[in-house]
Amino acid sequence: MSPVDQNDLEVLYQIASLAIRSGTAQAAQDHVLSSIMAAFPADSGSLALINPDNGRLEICVQQGLPHDVGDFALRPGQGVTGWVALHSKPMLVADVAAEPRYIAARQGVRCEMAAPLIVEGQTVGVVNLDADRVASFAPDDLARLARFAHEAGAVLHRLWQLERLRTNSARLTTLVELGHALVAQLASEDLLSTLTQSGRALFSAQLCLLHDYDSTTRELRLHAWSATGELSPAALSLQQQTVPADHSLLAAVVRSGKPMEFQHIDGPGYNEAADLPQNSPLTSALAAPLLLDGAASGVLSVFHIAPHRFNDDEKRLLAALASFAAVALQNARLYARVFQSEETLRKNETLTTLGLLAAEIAHEIRNPLLVIKLLHGTLGADFSVDDPRRRDLQVITEKIEQLEEIVSRVLSFGRSPASLHSRWSLTEIIDDTLVLLRAKLAQASVQLHCTLPARSLLVEASKGQVQQVILNLALNALHAMPHGGELTVRCVEEERAAGRVVHVDVIDTGTGIPSTIQPRIFESFLSGRADGTGLGLAIARRIMKDHHGELTLVSTSPRGTTMRVTLPLLAG
Repeated sequence: MSPVDQNDLEVLYQIASLAIRSGTAQAAQDHVLSSIMAAFPADSGSLALINPDNGRLEICVQQGLPHDVGDFALRPGQGVTGWVALHSKPMLVADVAAEPRYIAARQGVRCEMAAPLIVEGQTVGVVNLDADRVASFAPDDLARLARFAHEAGAVLHRLWQLERLRTNSARLTTLVELGHALVAQLASEDLLSTLTQSGRALFSAQLCLLHDYDSTTRELRLHAWSATGELSPAALSLQQQTVPADHSLLAAVVRSGKPMEFQHIDGPGYNEAADLPQNSPLTSALAAPLLLDGAASGVLSVFHIAPHRFNDDEKRLLAALASFAAVALQNARLYARVFQSEETLRKNETLTTLGLLAAEIAHEIRNPLLVIKLLHGTLGADFSVDDPRRRDLQVITEKIEQLEEIVSRVLSFGRSPASLHSRWSLTEIIDDTLVLLRAKLAQASVQLHCTLPARSLLVEASKGQVQQVILNLALNALHAMPHGGELTVRCVEEERAAGRVVHVDVIDTGTGIPSTIQPRIFESFLSGRADGTGLGLAIARRIMKDHHGELTLVSTSPRGTTMRVTLPLLAG
């Protein structure tokens, strides 16, 4: 083996080993150029890569060239380097003075040769060597350079793939962590802050904005943002600002319902965009809609200061992040509805209890009032027309009748009129109730198991009241499982002498009901919690009684509790 061949093997080995030794593709590019230049009598050299954004050849590493050569860019076909990139063939120019296509990057160059970096059949760059003497390079040197360039292309391709895998892995990890955070954080402001911070980190962006979109007023409002230090004041100027969608950069995203890329937003064409910080250095943006039921409810956008061409992976990533944002906001709203439902339930419990107390008082008054009325009628007291006591007797009679009427009205109001009941599917009632609990279950780390009948079961009921009963039982179950557990809702049919009924069992894996209060859990104002009103189960049992049903405690122990709601079924 000749010394030249031995040297070439060493160069090829050095280049090939970069796939293992080099940490980044950028570092490998420096080593590739140094190894190749050491194998030839070259005075300067460069490694240029094709920029996928503009298609130009841009020098990424160089030796022996002027420092400002980094601004030197060629179109494919332009100059010797451009010709090699366009035709994917190596080229040797023994005397650059005789080559009209030659473009000087350094004074004093007399001989030049270049070879393409080819990856999967496509030229991605060019290695270029210069010498200050005519005919410094021979055709054999060009063949050797082509072999080195071929190996360099393969190595850089592997490193680029590895960097892409690392980037995607980091992004996937961030998305998974973000998904966990979105489940754990149900407060709206915390969610939005997490989303915008993650968006800026995932895209190495300087600014991330999240806008709400009101389809009725056709307006966008900045709801949350995350920015680097120098952009924070500019982003803050947009906070709580509502702009018409027609004067917004993001209007096209709302209309199309798809991610969109914006370039050169620092130009005059974007001066009227009211949703962009004024006089900011931002140049590139990518935006994706927050889709709920196929319609845009907001927009998530990221911004770069330097010109940046977003690839398809980045567009898909932002779309996924926007989907996270849409789901998170929907969950936060459902969570708010749960708390609103709990507050409404407490108010209803209080009002119902007041109604029960009024009905009990009226019931207790009615009996002695009836006695007074009967005794008054049998007294036979009669006074002359001019006797003042005759008028007093008339007033007493009128007031007794008035009291009797008031008592009757109170008792009638306390009853649940059957006219408020209608035919409902029990499955629909349970499904709608569990929707209200979804966010609450996630926050409490409670798994839901629901077994509903395959066929539709119809009940004569007030939907809201039955939902109130099931919701009350479920919330009690969650309070009994402060560290998480399982909640099971199960339906079982039973044939009775009076007709078919359905049992809805609400089963938890909580701590159970204390034995001291088990016999009295349906009494008013009895509660096992410090913050409880003691009204929920009493009201729930009364509601079931008004529905000709039952509410019973099936079993309870330190391993869990089973409460049962029983309702009569309608035929068919």
